[in-house]
Amino acid sequence: MTFIDPDNDSQQENIRQLLQMVEGPACEREGLEETPRRVLKAWQEWTAGYDTDIPGLLKTFADGGEDYDEMVLVRDIPVFSHCEHHLAPFFGTACVGYIPNGRVVGLSKLSRLVDAFARRLQVQERITTQVATALMGNLDAHGAAVLLRCRHLCMESRGVKTHNSETVTSCLLGSMRTSEQRAEFLSLAGG
Repeated sequence: MTFIDPDNDSQQENIRQLLQMVEGPACEREGLEETPRRVLKAWQEWTAGYDTDIPGLLKTFADGGEDYDEMVLVRDIPVFSHCEHHLAPFFGTACVGYIPNGRVVGLSKLSRLVDAFARRLQVQERITTQVATALMGNLDAHGAAVLLRCRHLCMESRGVKTHNSETVTSCLLGSMRTSEQRAEFLSLAGG
């Protein structure tokens, strides 16, 4: 559960103090008057994933899935998150696949699942594993696979400044770990 409240005076004061550290006396200018509330509203949205009921999100149904035992895959799912080390954004795409075990989940739920884990302070490796593990545990799937491709602003805008570099992470569980299923997933994922 997030504890951010844009109308909380104490939280707004914390943001004002941050602005003073960055801007000094200039933080009193007109353009920054509403910034504390806007920052809190933004962070409330960016961290809304803590409030998501993952098992409730992944309700399954048999209709259409009872005889389907091939891979279900959704590509190019947008990922927007913030790294827990610098609070800097990272963004990219996810490819999520699973092999049903008699029951399927609505396709939009795969995108929502990625978003729920991305809207937390994160590291890319953890999102990748969390999504795959949630699919296996909540769908009773034969296998699950996740591939994330992301750019990290903590690397691009500071420190090493490696522009346009992409970090790729994957997690394959259950039957997706077999060489045949792994090859099929990576081929369909475009990687």
